[in-house]
Amino acid sequence: APAPAPAESSLAAASECLALIAGSSCCHMAVSAEPLFVRGVWGPYHAAMLPGLWLAEGGQSAAGKLLDHIIHSHRAHADLALKAAESHNNNLFACLNALACDQAALLNLPHVALLAEHVHVLPYFHGNRSPLADPTLVGCISGLTLSRSPLEELVILYIAILQALALGTRHIIEEMNKAGHHIAKLLVCGGLSHNPLYLQFHADATGFPAQLPAEHDAVLVGAAMLGATASGVFPSLEAVLRAMGRPGKHVEPTKDLASFYDRKFKVFRRMHADQLAYREMMSTR
Repeated sequence: APAPAPAESSLAAASECLALIAGSSCCHMAVSAEPLFVRGVWGPYHAAMLPGLWLAEGGQSAAGKLLDHIIHSHRAHADLALKAAESHNNNLFACLNALACDQAALLNLPHVALLAEHVHVLPYFHGNRSPLADPTLVGCISGLTLSRSPLEELVILYIAILQALALGTRHIIEEMNKAGHHIAKLLVCGGLSHNPLYLQFHADATGFPAQLPAEHDAVLVGAAMLGATASGVFPSLEAVLRAMGRPGKHVEPTKDLASFYDRKFKVFRRMHADQLAYREMMSTR
C-alpha cells in the first residue's frame, strides 16, 4: 500500500526547506504540494522523496571538487599541507579557515568574508547544471594580483570560491521561488557541511538560516530510516523522521553582510553575462 502523505503542518514546514547535499558536487532538493516547473531544475517528480509531494532537484556540477582542484593545483599547496600537518591534523580546510581568520584579524576586518571583497569567482569549471543548464560555461576568476604572498593568495581565493558556491545556491533558490516554491531555510548535509565557513557563507549569501542534522553521517542515517520504514518498524517516513532525526547546529545569517552579498551577487551574475559577451565577440569572424 502507498505510504500516507505528510500532515498539512509537516507539508508546510517541508515546502519551506531546501535540502542541500554538499559534497564533490551538490544537490539542491525541494518539495511542493503541486508540480512546479523550474528552468534548469530537474523534475518535478511525484513522491520521489516524500509521499504525496513533488520533488524538484537542482545542483552544482562541481563544489568540493572545485575546492580540491584549486587548492591542490595552487603553488602554495605544499606550504599549506605542511602547516596543516603541524597544527590541524592534516585537515587542509581547517588550516585554511584558521589562516583566513588570522588574515582578517591582521587587516582589522570585522568579517572573514571581506577578505574577498574584490576577488570574484564564477564557479562553472565543469559547466552549470542549475539554473542555467549550460555545460559549455567555464570558470572565471577576477581580482588576482602579485602583491600577496602565495599562501595569502590561496586563502583569499579559497574564501572567494566558498562565496561563489553560496551565490550559486542563492541563484538556484531565487529561480525556484520565482516558479512558486517558498524556500526560506537550508537543511545541509554531506562532507562540505562540516566546514563552518561553507555553512556560514551559505546562510549569509542566501539570507536564510542553515540547519545541520545532529548525526555526522546524515545520509547513512537517512538510508537507515528508509529501511526502518520499509520493514514496518515505523508506519511512515514522517514517524521515522520524528523518532530518528535530530537537529544539530543552527546558523543564522549575518545581518551586517546582507548588502555585501547583494553586491557580490550582482558581480556573480554579471560575470556570467560577460562570459557570454566574450564568447560572442570571439565568434565574430
